[in-house]
Amino acid sequence: MIGRVIETSDCVAEGAAWLAQRDPRFARALAATGTLPLRRRAGGFSDLLGAIVSQQVSVASANAIWTRLEAAGMTDPDRVAGAGDDALRACGLSRQKVRYAQALAAAGIDFDGLRLLPDEAVVAELVAVPGIGRWTAEIYAMFSLGRADVFAPADLALQESARLLFGLDARPTERALRTMAEEWSPWRAVAARLLWAYYHVAKEREGIR
Repeated sequence: MIGRVIETSDCVAEGAAWLAQRDPRFARALAATGTLPLRRRAGGFSDLLGAIVSQQVSVASANAIWTRLEAAGMTDPDRVAGAGDDALRACGLSRQKVRYAQALAAAGIDFDGLRLLPDEAVVAELVAVPGIGRWTAEIYAMFSLGRADVFAPADLALQESARLLFGLDARPTERALRTMAEEWSPWRAVAARLLWAYYHVAKEREGIR
């Protein structure tokens, strides 16, 4: 069964109000961040490729690589499949990410079909592709499918933001943060948006592309 889908800024505002009412620390964070961004994307190959590009690099680096890929026309599966390693490397992809991009282009994912699958089925479908881990799949589910109750606890910016907001001694582990986030259901994806926004305020840098 597919749960709530975030389509508009009103959906995000509804989730943020629910979180703020549930926990005063979220209310304090929302006061600091102001209106949260929608962060809704169209979905498809380029979105998933963008998530791969963002793996384990800074937001600035990911943006720079993506700009080069777009300029070279390398955001289309046919172009990526037909490109050689050197062309993709020239755009800034590591050798490993070149393999991941090529695997994604060859995977033949039914992107329209993903919209009909429950959250965990979406994740399972995507992680079957080489180079797509749970973080990448969860980011896609949140931003490209608009799933309101998906979270990405492996994200370092979310971990650091949670440490700051909740006064923890250390960053929570992926498992610990996933457990914490259970309290934020059915709006875990909005909690992620709020934590990323709070990270930006606290650290004065972006936590997610």
